[in-house]
Amino acid sequence: MKTMSASAIQTPIFHVGESLADFIVCYVDSSLIKERMVLAVTTKIVSLAEHCLIPKGSIDKKTLTKNESDIFLGEIGHGVSLAIKHSLLMPGAGVDESNSENGDFIVHPKNPMKSAYELREALMHRWNLKELGVIFTDSRSNPLRLGVTGAALACAGFSPVIDKVGEKDLFGRPLKITKVNVADSLAATAVLMMGEAAEACPLVVLHNTPAEFTESFELSSWMLSPEQDMYQPLYRHMINADKK
Repeated sequence: MKTMSASAIQTPIFHVGESLADFIVCYVDSSLIKERMVLAVTTKIVSLAEHCLIPKGSIDKKTLTKNESDIFLGEIGHGVSLAIKHSLLMPGAGVDESNSENGDFIVHPKNPMKSAYELREALMHRWNLKELGVIFTDSRSNPLRLGVTGAALACAGFSPVIDKVGEKDLFGRPLKITKVNVADSLAATAVLMMGEAAEACPLVVLHNTPAEFTESFELSSWMLSPEQDMYQPLYRHMINADKK
């Protein structure tokens, strides 16, 4: 059995408007570059590369959260607003103030899936690779748990979900509904390695992952609409309230 490895890459500060591909090629050591590697990139530097900043004095955070939400669900505990953004249920709709060089609000890239595919293509060319996975990571809190974990905002180059339906368990019984969310699992590993404060590790290289590499996949195989979500009854009333 292969052992998965995760190597966090410490870098200088990434500045607004820098080339993300150039930055990655500069700081990822050549010894780590191998076929079938997965590169995790914190979404924050993707946002900085794409100028996704809002001056802090120009808008209040709650209004900005509403503007950034795909679906704004309203205020929850501790004065935090809950939203659905890029098919993730998250507080604050990805609006962030931490590690902002000028104190501006940093928001998510407009089309993170497109950006992930473009970055993957650029890196495959630069590194002469045929199979490469890319994940954009973000941190989020989870109900009934203290602390944040990582989630994948976007991924490219591998199937984000492995379907285990039909495979047999230890006792020979076929699995009926089991699917493994590889993208979010790898993102959680990467975010743990990146840290949340002044670690300055925006990149993590993962080797020997269970990822199944592919050129493309259907978003519907990974991302669900609220109507498809088994937890939707818990927040359906908030969606309806937002539409009033």
